[in-house]
Amino acid sequence: MTGSYKDLKVYKLAYKSAMDIFWLSKSFPKEERYSLTDQIRRSSRSVSVNLAEAYRKRRYPKHFTSKITDADAEASETSTWIDFAKDCKYISDEIKDELIEKYDEIGRMLNYMASNPEKFLPKDRG
Repeated sequence: MTGSYKDLKVYKLAYKSAMDIFWLSKSFPKEERYSLTDQIRRSSRSVSVNLAEAYRKRRYPKHFTSKITDADAEASETSTWIDFAKDCKYISDEIKDELIEKYDEIGRMLNYMASNPEKFLPKDRG
């Protein structure tokens, strides 16, 4: 596996999903600025950030796996915030379902990466 973390399908999906959440959350009420809005933006962005950090540490499978599982935890947190946004009536059922589907897919890809770190090792390892 060569190239940049930005070439990974999971990174592209996580980054796009975080940007979708950013734009959606701009319409959340002002009183949510320091709670739901801030939290959902942070956790969604952390998925991509942890992926980038993991990719830099892929020479060391245990470090790589640790950062990938951190990304997965952030994806799970984001899914929970999405549920709150829907139940607070800030987003529709349809938008919630679309976002949850994306984060479920991200979770599956991250789980694969964590279970198979050797597939992501740099070629020049040694």
